[in-house]
Amino acid sequence: MYERMQVKFGTDGWRAIIAREYTFDNLKLCALASGKYFLEHPDRQNGVCVGYDTRFMSKEFARFTAEVLSSMGLRVFLSDSFVSTPAVSLFTRDRKLAGGVMITASHNPPVYNGFKVKASYGGPAHPEVIEEIERNLLGVDPAAAGKPNPALIEMTDVKSYYVDYLKSKLDLALIRESSLKIAHNAMFGAGQDIVTRLLDESMVNCYHCSVNPGFDGINPEPIPQYIGDFVEFFNEVRTDVGIINDGDADRIGMLDENGEFVDSHKLFAILLKYLVEQKGQRGEVAKTFALTDVIDRICSKHGLKMHLLPVGFKYVSRLMTTNDILIGGEESGGIGITSFLPERDGVYIGLLVLEIMARRKKTLSELVGELFEEYGFFCYNRIDLHVADERKQAIISAASDGRLSSIAGLAVKSFNGLDGFKYHFDGGWLLIRPSGTEPVLRIYCEADSREKVDKVLDFASKLG
Repeated sequence: MYERMQVKFGTDGWRAIIAREYTFDNLKLCALASGKYFLEHPDRQNGVCVGYDTRFMSKEFARFTAEVLSSMGLRVFLSDSFVSTPAVSLFTRDRKLAGGVMITASHNPPVYNGFKVKASYGGPAHPEVIEEIERNLLGVDPAAAGKPNPALIEMTDVKSYYVDYLKSKLDLALIRESSLKIAHNAMFGAGQDIVTRLLDESMVNCYHCSVNPGFDGINPEPIPQYIGDFVEFFNEVRTDVGIINDGDADRIGMLDENGEFVDSHKLFAILLKYLVEQKGQRGEVAKTFALTDVIDRICSKHGLKMHLLPVGFKYVSRLMTTNDILIGGEESGGIGITSFLPERDGVYIGLLVLEIMARRKKTLSELVGELFEEYGFFCYNRIDLHVADERKQAIISAASDGRLSSIAGLAVKSFNGLDGFKYHFDGGWLLIRPSGTEPVLRIYCEADSREKVDKVLDFASKLG
């Protein structure tokens, strides 16, 4: 018996716990519903791409998805190994396919797997496409599906195609000549072995670059609470910079030469400054609701139009395909540069930061220091509350509709309900919103001191 209501797409595809909701039956529903959309696409004759990450059963789930799509008469380019999400997006775009599917739960806990739909332009499917696929879920009949057609499934080296593209988009010779010592933490994910294929192996110290479907018991997310062991390793091997990627390698976090974590807020600002001030590039900027206000100030200084968007890279990607977007990004480590791909890419962004360091002969901490000198010190943190629904709703109720007049003793200056509940106070902001991919309540804060961030997060977690 198929239970269609178990399948619900969030901010970035469908994700569910393996063997509970994430079953072959529900996966078949997703594949059939997506296949119906692909069959109506103008490029349907070119086929679709299917890739997968290193999670438990991802390879088998990808093969099954390919078989279902082939049963509908679609040609399928199935990755011959685990591969990053941006690699699937790139192959989909360059081969002018009707779309792509990536079997991954990205940064979610190891008990999850997922199903991301990639559009023909090489990025996340637009919200209306996801809505169409969800409507298709209600009409597909799994019992009426045809038999797989092996002749339509082509095993494809998607990873090598992606690596070759990276070579054409980065000054790898400059990075090699810099003699930077790099530590790469793939977090047991799909980004492993890419950096070593691009740079001299003597430059790279690999960490968690093996297949471990349990991710050593952590969430493969490049944020401080999941990288403590990597920081210890980094300090032991005495490297200059660390690159950290999530499970499907579309997100980025970094360590400076002192082992200090550098989040996507600072990386986005460093990249934007470099593209505009050193490369002389122009264009619009897209940022999601939880990203640093420093981006607003950089855009104001250089006369760049900035778009403030709901959380989810699909909103950024849409503008990358319709507007003259120079760079777009989100709080959770997803940054994309349109001239590369209308998609976030943690490996590319990490290597581009290395290129900036090499060209400007600056350490990562010096690049961060330049931000602080120009725009003032800022720091950020996020907590994810795994609480009962009653407690979750109590916090939401207390924070909704601009009800707070002060936060941890700080007077509220403004409120914005674009996506969740965001309050600006003197020196920073607080955002409270439910996750679109996990049953958690996320609380975000940026402020001009670490003490203020800690104080505000503690206040918000006790609301209600």
